[in-house]
Amino acid sequence: MNPVRNRIDNDIVLIVDDVPENLSLLHDALDEAGYTVLVATHGEAALARARQSLPDIVLLDAMMPGMDGFEVARRLKADFVTQHIPIVFMTGLTETEHLVAAFAAGGADYVTKPIRPAEVLARIAAHLQSARHMRQARSALDAFGQGTVAIHGASGRITWQTALARALLAEWFPEAAGGTPARLLAWAENAERARRTGEEAPQRVHAEGPRRLLATFHDRAAEEGADEWLIVLREENDASAIEALVAAFRLTAREAEVLYWVIRGKTNRDIGDILGTSPRTVHKHLEHVFDKLGVETRTAAASMAMGKLRGAAGET
Repeated sequence: MNPVRNRIDNDIVLIVDDVPENLSLLHDALDEAGYTVLVATHGEAALARARQSLPDIVLLDAMMPGMDGFEVARRLKADFVTQHIPIVFMTGLTETEHLVAAFAAGGADYVTKPIRPAEVLARIAAHLQSARHMRQARSALDAFGQGTVAIHGASGRITWQTALARALLAEWFPEAAGGTPARLLAWAENAERARRTGEEAPQRVHAEGPRRLLATFHDRAAEEGADEWLIVLREENDASAIEALVAAFRLTAREAEVLYWVIRGKTNRDIGDILGTSPRTVHKHLEHVFDKLGVETRTAAASMAMGKLRGAAGET
């Protein structure tokens, strides 16, 4: 028995090649290894089959008559339904410009012709394992209601997003019509630049009245060499934040308002102007806040309150 047969169950590989001998060689090797194999002999069939069957990986011949592999790859990556599928190019072209074109079109890897089945199997296994881990991680983010979006750094294209991220982007940037909003892309570029220079990255993407759309890079997505930005979105609202502070610390509505503006870095005079009261009254409210939180300074109160607000945002 082939030792890899039990390792791979139900992984689907789509082979796209116009040469019957290549299809036969790869089909037999992949079938023996336990994969489910689909084939297409031209670009239009490849696009239709990929969209219908959603293979786990595509083996794509770079040079085909009519629509070549580079165009097939670009169309797969431009389609939200298929853009997550890894593409491994098969090519006899090893010149730098052809390899650059393969990666620019969305390829994850390439193998050279004549095809060596053992090499193809090794490449497929590596990319499927990586893709599987990514699917599991992204499914977990979606299940926990994270507003997470992945943007390909080079092209600026959205490659994946959770349901909450899709809803947030549709609400805040309807003009983008499902594409990457210009403001979000500008935020990502600025945040990446700040990360590289050791500066504090901005969080605000856009603001509208008392509402703000904030973003941060997720874990390792912004590390050196990453090919996509994984961005966590969240909406901040003055009213909802004040309600959260009331619930968290059993404050009165006015005490929560005072604490909220302390978090925002406002002085007692500033807060008095915002709330239409005197700085002395603000000071009295703040004394009650300190008692209820068990702290003695504005900094300690702000730190505790920000921790609660972050926790509440993570639970929504």
